[in-house]
Amino acid sequence: MKINKTFYWISTGLLSALLLMSAGMYIFNNIMVSEMFTAFGYPIYIIYPLAIAKILAVIVLISQTQSKIKEWAYSALFFEFVLAFFAHFMIGDGEQMGAVIAMVLLITSYIFGRKLFKKQV
Repeated sequence: MKINKTFYWISTGLLSALLLMSAGMYIFNNIMVSEMFTAFGYPIYIIYPLAIAKILAVIVLISQTQSKIKEWAYSALFFEFVLAFFAHFMIGDGEQMGAVIAMVLLITSYIFGRKLFKKQV
């Protein structure tokens, strides 16, 4: 049980830090992010909503319970990381490792969170 808790909190903490740094970059370095989104072919008006969604996802992920909203947050982040990987891969900027690391942390957090909170589901 202690190993599950340790892996869960380490992976969730690192994932949360990654998401908060990303949201901070979206908000405070908007010009660079706008150029990146334009290169991806994405509209730049989704930058701020994505930043807010990442912050809300962190709040949900660090909650102590397993709930439907937490499942939705995990699934939304899964799709975000898959799309981020392919966006970076397709334009060939070599920045897709961030998405891979985020995906590994997300899957680790999900698996160990399910083990840790299985009595609450």
